[in-house]
Amino acid sequence: MQKVIVAGVGMIPFSKPGASESYPEMAVKASRMALEDAGIDYGAVAQAYVGYVYGDSTSGQRAVYGLGMTGIPIININNNCSTGSSALYLARQAIESGAADCVLALGFEQMRPGAIGSIFQDRPSPFEPFDELTDELVNKPELPLALRYFGGAGLEHMKRYGTKLSTFAAIRAKASVHAAKNPLALFRREVTVDDVMNDQVLWPGVMTRLMACPPTCGAAAAILVSERFAKTHGLRTDVAIRAQSMTTDYPSTFADGDMMKLVGIDMTRAAAQEVYQAAGVGPEDLDVVELHDCFAHNELITYEGLGLCGEGEAERFVLDGNNTYGGTVVTNPSGGLLSKGHPLGATGLAQCFELTKQLRGDAGDRQVGAARLALQHNLGLGGACVVTLYERA
Repeated sequence: MQKVIVAGVGMIPFSKPGASESYPEMAVKASRMALEDAGIDYGAVAQAYVGYVYGDSTSGQRAVYGLGMTGIPIININNNCSTGSSALYLARQAIESGAADCVLALGFEQMRPGAIGSIFQDRPSPFEPFDELTDELVNKPELPLALRYFGGAGLEHMKRYGTKLSTFAAIRAKASVHAAKNPLALFRREVTVDDVMNDQVLWPGVMTRLMACPPTCGAAAAILVSERFAKTHGLRTDVAIRAQSMTTDYPSTFADGDMMKLVGIDMTRAAAQEVYQAAGVGPEDLDVVELHDCFAHNELITYEGLGLCGEGEAERFVLDGNNTYGGTVVTNPSGGLLSKGHPLGATGLAQCFELTKQLRGDAGDRQVGAARLALQHNLGLGGACVVTLYERA
């Protein structure tokens, strides 16, 4: 089993739909940044795993060919919002198994404005069982599907534990404070809890517009290499993937009548436990976390899923400031999806970019102390959850 080194990372600033370059241009820029960061030429790359959601088959080849046509295997990946980390997962497997010594993991998305939805209307949707249970539990068919799912999960947490709407607003306000120090974040304006509470109401008593991440376009990439390759070529070896797990849905997703389980808390909990067990660490050992905050509600639920706090304790975790600088663990120092944006295929690799910078000590004004252990959580409904633990050598 080869030790997996994150040799290089690259990310372009995310932008609103209609304001970005085309997906091949964005992808090539992010990939070249990762190659330059690693200090190698594209000719050294033996395989490429490329993630995107909204694009025709072999869009990965169309993007990667801009780097050069070297005949290497190029694998296209679509796992909804966890697409980028799924590419990372496969790239890590290739290195760890010895199948390759230098691999590109790339994610990009060229999105349209508005809420996401199904493209193919002439066949069964993978979300049919999600919609059926959501209609039964929350009955809000007029709302976009993602808002129904995650808003419904937040509403369940509110009913079960007494969580206040203002707590979700506090998470969004925290994200804006972090993003103000990130030059790559799309939204860098700081907002207060009152700003979030007084924003446009999307679901009365459950969600305002600022609690939802925006659709965006962008690209991010990582170069993974074996430790042997890094030492042979004089590359840096200071950031490694210590453990990683990928899970899909369990029967409880639909059988338990629980909106939090519908949006993946059981997938999250299982993946996190597998990572902690494999690495011999616990959530108390983490310094920094980038987690999937597609909605402020999911960030709060994920605190409990990752074991950052106990079940039902997420509101206290937020109100005590344990999710930011000076607290227990800094969550989403990049500003997260809420501020940075969420180009589906790129998100998982943008998280990798941020955590690699943090572990190197290169995160500038948003640096989290002398971070040594960093956890990434990327969730896609349908479903797939990838949890990755990085360590600084």
